[in-house]
Amino acid sequence: MTKNKAFAAHSKAEPLKPFTFERRTCLENDINIDITYCGVCHSDIHMARGEWGEAPYPLVPGHEIVGRVTEVGSKVKDFKTGDLVGVGCLVDSCQTCSSCEENLEQYCENGATMTYASTDKHSGGFTYGGYSQSIVVDKNFVVKVPENLLEKAVAPLLCAGITTYSPLKHWGVKRGDKVGIVGLGGLGHMGVKLAKAMGAKVVMITTSKEKAADAKRLGADEVLISKNTEDMSAQNNTFDFILNTIPVKHDVAPYMDLLKRDSTMVVVGAFDVLDGVNGGSLIIKRKRLAGSVIGGIKETQEMLDFCGEHNIVSDVEIINMDQINEAFDRVVSSDIKYRFVIDMKSLN
Repeated sequence: MTKNKAFAAHSKAEPLKPFTFERRTCLENDINIDITYCGVCHSDIHMARGEWGEAPYPLVPGHEIVGRVTEVGSKVKDFKTGDLVGVGCLVDSCQTCSSCEENLEQYCENGATMTYASTDKHSGGFTYGGYSQSIVVDKNFVVKVPENLLEKAVAPLLCAGITTYSPLKHWGVKRGDKVGIVGLGGLGHMGVKLAKAMGAKVVMITTSKEKAADAKRLGADEVLISKNTEDMSAQNNTFDFILNTIPVKHDVAPYMDLLKRDSTMVVVGAFDVLDGVNGGSLIIKRKRLAGSVIGGIKETQEMLDFCGEHNIVSDVEIINMDQINEAFDRVVSSDIKYRFVIDMKSLN
């Protein structure tokens, strides 16, 4: 066991503060990683503040992890000391169910082990995440990071990147498709970059005219203001695919109207009841409203390789570990373009 410095939430009402815990010793199939950067996801805030139910405190958040390998177990062949690697939202799964056998560990039918706040199969208790000095992870849940990418801006790819890449790939977005990205935030800005790199015509759909210039900087070909009903109506029945990243309850009807026959809108942001789901709008033009979470490990590696090929990273603001509570508040107030990343050297 090795001691680890970290920042943790000790209750839903308290700010995160310094915390020390022990990581397990590196087992034969494990990889020990010295964490260099960790992204800040809105999920971290929901969990730390008990907004998705009571969390197992003390809770060390963080599932957008980048670092260097410092030790490998005796049965690890594909990684070596010094490799630049990543760990996302998963650190284990049953590896035997039909989903796991199809490289869809995120849908493990026996329950995947999340990077933090999950029952730890090895050490007992609960898993601790990336707001810490190091992490020990089974080799099957570690991915290689292309060395050409800007290391500090890679971390959000492990969540925001794969959350947007997975549905774009699963629903077959291809060159020439007209793709709408609803919402310009941590997820939306990655959706724009990835869809553009796939060759799609990308339309940013936003409530804010002020975001138009930034959307185009990120690669959007066009900006559609969703509050303008006339402009929205003019584009009804023209979209091949829509990725909806809005993180809260909202009316989906205006966006469903934009879809062509046999097209799909995928929701990746709102863990909530959705208004405006009209059976008629689905039936008449055989449209689909679907959902998606992260990808499996194989697809996450594919996403990173794609980003390496196209030099895609997140737009980030680097913070020190002791700035995390301020960062949480700024995420909630949407005061970030577009992801916070913690420089973990600041924890030492």
